[in-house]
Amino acid sequence: MAKDKLQDSKKLDQMIAATRKEREVRERGYRQQALKLFPWVCGRCGRAFDRKNLSELTVHHIDHDHDNNPRDGSNWELLCVYCHDNEHGRQRNGDEASYWSSGTDSATSRPFSDLKKMLNGKKDS
Repeated sequence: MAKDKLQDSKKLDQMIAATRKEREVRERGYRQQALKLFPWVCGRCGRAFDRKNLSELTVHHIDHDHDNNPRDGSNWELLCVYCHDNEHGRQRNGDEASYWSSGTDSATSRPFSDLKKMLNGKKDS
């Protein structure tokens, strides 16, 4: 029994690591594209960035869908980490009327939606 739990734990750790790696690869792709398309300036506060502090400039998905990455960058805006946190904080708190009136009622990304099914399938094997 303990051995099965250990194996399940290892499989879960591997699945989480793979998911994180896939996300990092996807993010690197659209981040690099956005940095080529747009000036290195925060779209909210106007703070300018250079190579020394570029890691503090993030890509924000306007429609909050991280899988919506058009090549023209129409769903992205560059925000400093502070403005990006503020943007998502306003969304969580419901202070941004435009977000709630946009027809987005729930999260679009559900990374663990099939987790139970996958784990149950592993146990049956």
